Amino acid sequence: MPYQLLIKNLLLNPAIKNPNQEIVYKDKLRFSYKEFTQRVHQLANLLTNMGIKKGDTVAVMDYDSHRYLELYFAIPMIGAILHTVNVRLSPEQILYTIDHAEDDILFINADFIPIIEQIKGRIDTIKEYILISDDDQEAQSHISFYGEYEEL
Repeated sequence: MPYQLLIKNLLLNPAIKNPNQEIVYKDKLRFSYKEFTQRVHQLANLLTNMGIKKGDTVAVMDYDSHRYLELYFAIPMIGAILHTVNVRLSPEQILYTIDHAEDDILFINADFIPIIEQIKGRIDTIKEYILISDDDQEAQSHISFYGEYEEL
């Protein structure tokens, strides 16, 4: 049966047809389509509860990860714009792209905190920062985080 090629349909179609099919991420994490879809919807609800609406921009500074994939689906599903920040740019270039894109929220991997700390005082648009971390240690930072991704 044909369907519109929308981000949400790319996720929902396999979740309906094969909910128990396992998705593997680098042999570390395993989710079924059903579990993955639930995580994406939970993230979309979080963003909506934070006030993100259609047309708002959400930035991501992360590696290729399961969280990035969840953000890739959740942000457009609520009508917001996904801004993938190029972490290879200089701090000044990152500052420009964040302000030019008018990002409202930044999801940031702990490894990239030093970059943002260099420019945070000059970022005009970001209202909330959400930490993405692979370990249980609290990030050493002057940034006030809304929370840690997996805990939200």
